[in-house]
Amino acid sequence: MRYSYDYKRKAVELYRQGLWPDTPNGINAENFHGTVRKWVRIEDACGPDALRHNNFNKVWTPEEKLSMVYQVLAGNSIKSIAYGNGIDTGALRQWVRKFKIYGYNGLIDKKKGRKSNNPDMKKIGTRKPPKPNESEYEELVRLRAENEYMKAEIAVIKKEIALREEKEAARLKAKKQRSSKNSGQKDSN
Repeated sequence: MRYSYDYKRKAVELYRQGLWPDTPNGINAENFHGTVRKWVRIEDACGPDALRHNNFNKVWTPEEKLSMVYQVLAGNSIKSIAYGNGIDTGALRQWVRKFKIYGYNGLIDKKKGRKSNNPDMKKIGTRKPPKPNESEYEELVRLRAENEYMKAEIAVIKKEIALREEKEAARLKAKKQRSSKNSGQKDSN
C-alpha cells in the first residue's frame, strides 16, 4: 500500500507520543507497526522530507555504493546504513551480495533488458545529426560531385571492357569458323 506524506508524518508523530495510528483495513497490525518504526528511523536519519515520494529513482554511482558496502562490511547494520542514506534495505543487501561475488565490477550498473535477436539492427534514436557549417557543407557538395564523377568513370570503363570482350569473342568465333572451313576443304580434297 502506498501511503501519503501527510499520513506518514501523522503516524510518526503519534508514535513519538507513545500511540499507534489506526491500522488500515487489510493490513497486518505487526507489519504496519514495523513500517511505522521504519518511517521513524528514516525521519531521524534523513529528516522529514525523506518520507516524501520521489518522482524518480536516484542513480547511485559505483563509488557511493562501494562506500555503503564498506560500512556494512565494517560491522554496521544494513538497516542503519540504508535508512541513513534513504534507500531500501533490499537494494543495499543486493549491493553487498554482488560486491562479495564480483567485487567492484558487481556495483557497476549493467544494461537492462533482453538482447536483440538482430545485433545488426540499428536503434532508432530521436537525436538528429548536427547540421554542418558552411565549410563542411561546401566540402560535402564537392565530395558528392566527385563521387558522381567517379561512378560515371567506372561505368565507362566497364562498358569498354564489355566491348573488348565482345570483340574478342567475335574474333575467336570467326577464327574458329575459318579453321572449321579450312579443315572441311582439306577433307574434301
